[in-house]
Amino acid sequence: MPSILKVEQIHTFIGQHHILEGVTLEVPQGSIIALLGRNGAGKTTTLRSIIGLNPPRTGRVIFEDSAIQGRPAYEISQLGVGYVPEHRAIFRDLSVEENLRLAERKRGDLARRSDLIFELFPDLKRLIKHPGGKLSGGQQQMLAIARALVPDNRLLLVDEPSEGLAPIIVEQIVAALRRLSKDMTVLLVEQNFHMAAQLADRYYILDDGQNANSGMMADLVQNQALITKYLGAA
Repeated sequence: MPSILKVEQIHTFIGQHHILEGVTLEVPQGSIIALLGRNGAGKTTTLRSIIGLNPPRTGRVIFEDSAIQGRPAYEISQLGVGYVPEHRAIFRDLSVEENLRLAERKRGDLARRSDLIFELFPDLKRLIKHPGGKLSGGQQQMLAIARALVPDNRLLLVDEPSEGLAPIIVEQIVAALRRLSKDMTVLLVEQNFHMAAQLADRYYILDDGQNANSGMMADLVQNQALITKYLGAA
């Protein structure tokens, strides 16, 4: 299967700090790939490097056979890359509908995608006029994901979607991402190993800003020593 995204030996700095040291990964089209590692391993910086918020100083990011490193984030987004940031970053004073409309890349995007969005997240339809800040944590996460679904994105970068959520809400997010994978490719950063294992086909583990391990998720699930060494998960 062809790859929609290739990250080749990227080195990313934040200020004077060398955060990513030669990170490399490949995301086949139509897959869900999990990017794993302990806190501070460089997972979020990898997503931010791909989307252009923390551009890599060296190395290449290839999206659909075009090099995109160094391009501004809005240009990368317009190519069809959606980003669901850590901590959701919704507009708390705007309604659910206004948050979604702000994500339109072309006029009418929300109308074209509303059936899918409200099928995945029926709470958002019921709360369409509610301010984002009045939603529960789970509903805010649904809104953050839904916002990335408004335009026609082919790659979705999702950062820690289960953070701080009750198990029943996590299951809803799992179901939504699994459904979305039928239409788009997902690169998922997730501390909740159980959730990542349910979703991902393959995985990459980062440790201290470098590639530490990669392979099929089904194999990692059976390797408790590797899980304990790099993830600390039971």
